[in-house]
Amino acid sequence: MNRAIRLFSFIVISLFVSTAAMAADVATLQPQQWQTIQEHVIEGDIPELRGMPTQVELLMPASIPEEADETVLGYLGATDSIAFLVFASLFGVIALFIIFIMVNGISRLDNGFSGKMIKRWSGLSISVHWLGAIACILLMLTGLVLAGGRHYFEPSMNASSWTSLVGLSSSLHELMAFPFILGYILMILMWAPKQIPASYDLKWFAVLGGYLNTGKKHHPDAGFANAGEKLWFWVFALFGGLMVISGLTMMFPETFVVTKNTANLMLVMHIASTIIISAFSVVHIFMATVMSEGGMSNMTSGYCDENWAKQHHNLWFNELK
Repeated sequence: MNRAIRLFSFIVISLFVSTAAMAADVATLQPQQWQTIQEHVIEGDIPELRGMPTQVELLMPASIPEEADETVLGYLGATDSIAFLVFASLFGVIALFIIFIMVNGISRLDNGFSGKMIKRWSGLSISVHWLGAIACILLMLTGLVLAGGRHYFEPSMNASSWTSLVGLSSSLHELMAFPFILGYILMILMWAPKQIPASYDLKWFAVLGGYLNTGKKHHPDAGFANAGEKLWFWVFALFGGLMVISGLTMMFPETFVVTKNTANLMLVMHIASTIIISAFSVVHIFMATVMSEGGMSNMTSGYCDENWAKQHHNLWFNELK
């Protein structure tokens, strides 16, 4: 547990340090210097007195702002591609999973439900999970509007409705960032010790966890977390962390003293992390609610059926005996 906490702290501190290191000097104009003025009297209905410096000097910044990174601007300029990828990471993966379930079917319990329930998650773990999960879902939905709504929503909406939707999405997106960050930190600290990769995880991936309903049934070894859950956890830990760092940097640019290039880079990082997290989230939700018979009770009651534990997490079940 202490090793996991130290590792997580090192990653977070490194991300903050690297973000601050990217900040450049802010351009500051040199002080105005008073110069001798040559006066000219202009005759007319209303006499005027005009003047020009005898030696005009061009004021330059004490430090020259950095030039725009054309590569980063090129990525951000491809708004249609960004919108497509963001929407595909959610709706495209949903469509693929529906097709997979229609062809393959779900993973049912070989011996049905035993009726004997086993404690799997504490009340605190369930609360932390839903704190982060609800915030994450709202962030994804509002992110859809902000990243691709102009291409997919605005054409079919009137101006006032579109403006209201964008305003609501922007405010809710920023508001949900804070419960997401809290849930993210707590989940990483609380669950990391149970997500350490093991040698038998490779065998789990070799048979795709035994979820394929073709030929002989396979139920590979798995501890408290199977290999798929571990992969999701570490993907969430890495890219969720990048989302947090990039999001906070864009929300509080003055605090981090970022330049435009740094802000643009953070936006690219945020979008890329969003696409990856959204795709994995869809898989995670489908696996918990549809694909695995009896799996949903884990995060609603904190208990799982004994036969479910034997079939999907046999090594953990054996440790309980």
